[in-house]
Amino acid sequence: MEVGRAEAAEGVTRVLVVDDSPVDRRVAQLLLSSSSCASSFHVIAVDSAKKAMEFLGLNLKDGKGQAVDMVLTDYSMPDMTGYELLKAIKAMNLLKPIPVVVMSSENEPQRISRCLNAGAEDFIVKPLQSKDVQRIRSCSTARPNKGSAPCEAATKRTPPPPSGHHAAGGAASASGRRGHFAGVAMILHSSSAELSQYFPLLVKLVLLAYAVLCLGEILHRWSSGGGGGGGRSLSL
Repeated sequence: MEVGRAEAAEGVTRVLVVDDSPVDRRVAQLLLSSSSCASSFHVIAVDSAKKAMEFLGLNLKDGKGQAVDMVLTDYSMPDMTGYELLKAIKAMNLLKPIPVVVMSSENEPQRISRCLNAGAEDFIVKPLQSKDVQRIRSCSTARPNKGSAPCEAATKRTPPPPSGHHAAGGAASASGRRGHFAGVAMILHSSSAELSQYFPLLVKLVLLAYAVLCLGEILHRWSSGGGGGGGRSLSL
């Protein structure tokens, strides 16, 4: 779990990401915190719906919790699903509920309709992509940028699944595997970019260590030659 404070600068969208998959949480963080995004995001990530409830103060008597501009939650999670979290958030404040975007690796029309009817602002099929960032931004309560597009309908984002139970299950499984591999690739690419910044320093450290070893060898030979009465010559 990577929980952070919900405090953020003015104009920054505070997003609570809820997903039990470390890969999917990392992908969401990388996309939303990318410098190429049109708007800035402050991401707080938790690995379960119950921890999201605690963070938002939904299970506290006084109801006091951290303020966020929106919640981005996975649908399928153990103990408590994203759909249950969606209903709890919408019931918390009927006058001004927190916007919720549900994401899932399975493109099921019934699931999409169920979430939208329960009050979800959008439904995105994973893996998340850079083109989904503006959709997420437009659903938040933070002040939108000028010219930002309104929230798109989920049915425009994804085509209907193939007919037949087995075909739909196979397509969902293949989509989930592709999403997992894409997420891992994105994390590896990010890690490689971060490591490349430290490569010059590593080279300098290696050269310094080699110089110290050479100096030690020279001193050792010099002391050995001096101990023998000075009859030896220093040779490298």
